[in-house]
Amino acid sequence: MNSSFLTALSPLDGRYSAKVADLRPYFSEFALIRYRVQLEIEWLKALSNAPGIAEALPFSSATIAQLDALATNFSEADAEAVKFIETRTNHDVKAVEYWLRERLIKNAEVARIAQFIHFACTSEDINNLSHGLMLMHSRDRVMLPSLGKIIGRLIQMAHAMADTPMLARTHGQPATPTTVGKELANFAYRLLRARERLAGVAILGKINGAVGNFNAHLASYPAFGWEQFAQEFVEKLGLKFNPYTTQIEPHDAMAELFDAYAHVNTVLLDFNRDMWGYISLAYFKQKTREGEIGSSTMPHKVNPIDFENSEGNLGIANALLRHLSEKLPISRWQRDLTDSTVLRNMGVALGHTLLAYGSCSNGLGKLEVNPERLMEDLENAWEVLAEPIQTVMRRHGISDSYEQLKELTRGKEGINKETLHKFIDDLTLPESEKIRLRKMMPQNYIGDAAALARKIGIEDS
Repeated sequence: MNSSFLTALSPLDGRYSAKVADLRPYFSEFALIRYRVQLEIEWLKALSNAPGIAEALPFSSATIAQLDALATNFSEADAEAVKFIETRTNHDVKAVEYWLRERLIKNAEVARIAQFIHFACTSEDINNLSHGLMLMHSRDRVMLPSLGKIIGRLIQMAHAMADTPMLARTHGQPATPTTVGKELANFAYRLLRARERLAGVAILGKINGAVGNFNAHLASYPAFGWEQFAQEFVEKLGLKFNPYTTQIEPHDAMAELFDAYAHVNTVLLDFNRDMWGYISLAYFKQKTREGEIGSSTMPHKVNPIDFENSEGNLGIANALLRHLSEKLPISRWQRDLTDSTVLRNMGVALGHTLLAYGSCSNGLGKLEVNPERLMEDLENAWEVLAEPIQTVMRRHGISDSYEQLKELTRGKEGINKETLHKFIDDLTLPESEKIRLRKMMPQNYIGDAAALARKIGIEDS
C-alpha cells in the first residue's frame, strides 16, 4: 500500500493534513534533523570564536556563509542522507555529526578542526536545544497567532453584541438576564489570561555534557569558563539557561508549557460546549454553504460541526498534553530513554490543538445572532424579575422579601408582566420605586453587562 494522505495512520497526516501543515516545519522528522544540524553548526561556530580554545581558530566569512547555508537550505534530500547514515550508526544525532563532516570535508578551515563538530556534547545537548527551539518557534509563529484569531473574533463579537439581551441559564434553568456580548467577553477575558500565561513560559536549555557537570569540557580545557560560555550560547538562541541538569534537561519548563496549552484548551472546550448549547437553543443561526450537507437523511440539518470537531480534538490534545507534562519531568537517575519516544509526540498534541483552534475559528465565522429567538425566551421569563423586586424590598426594610417572591414565582407557570405588576402595586414602597420596578423587563434587566462587554480588549488586552 502506497503512503499517501488516504493511507496515513494518523488523521493529522491524512484527513486533516492541510489544516496542520503550518506545524510541519517544527515537528516533523525532517524538522528535528534540521534543528539538530542548525545546533551543531552554531556550536561549531561558537567554539571557533572561543578565545580560550587556541586550536579552533575563527572561521572566515566565506566559511561562516557556507555553514549558515547548510542550515538555511537544509532539504529533504539532505535529511534522507542523514537517515541513510543512521542506518549504519543506529544513532540519529551521531548521523548528523557524520553528515556534517562529509559535507564540509572539502572546506580546509573546517577540516582542520573537524574534531570540534559535536565537541564535548552528549546527544541530549543537541536534542534538548532542538526541542526547545521547536517548541518556542511553533508557539510564537503558529500557535499564538492561531489562538489570537479566536480571541480577536470574540472581542469583535462582544463589542457588536454588547447590547443584545439574552436570558442567562444557571443549572440550565432561566436566570438573571445578560447580553450576548458579555457572555462572549467572559471567554475572551479568560483566553487573554490563558494566552498570556502560555506566551510567558520560559523554555530552558542546556549544553553541559554527559551528566551536566562539564566533565569532558574541563578535561580538555581546564581553565576555560565553560559554564558562562554555555549560558551565553543557550541564551543567544533565545532560550533560558538551566545550570542544574543531569544528562537531560529535566523538562520542567516543557511541563509548564504543556500545562499552559492544556489550560487554554480547557477554556476553549468550555466555550465550544456553550456555543453548541446556544446554537441548540437557536440563539445563534449558522450560515450555510452551497452544496454542503448536514445529514445524509435529514435535509434540513445545519449541525454545529465546527464546535464539535474543536471539542473532540481538544480532548485528544489535552490527553496527550497532560501525559507529556506528567511524564517528561520524570527520569531514572541521570537519564533513561522513556522521554525520547514521548517527545516525538509533541507535534501530535499540538497538531490536534491547532486543528481545534482552526475549527473553532471556522465555527465563529458562521455564526449569526438570532434576536427574535432571544427576545422570545426573555418574554417568556418574567419570573427572573423576582430577584430585583425582592432586593429592592430588602432595601426598604420589608420583611420576608425573598420568601414572598419565592411563594409567588418558584415552580409556578404563567408568571407574566401582569402578575408582577399586581404584586408591585400592593407593596408598601415609595411610588418612585414602584414606577422604577414597573419599567423593568427581562430585556432591560441586564445590569452592567453591556458596558463590561464594550470594555473587553481595551483594558484587558
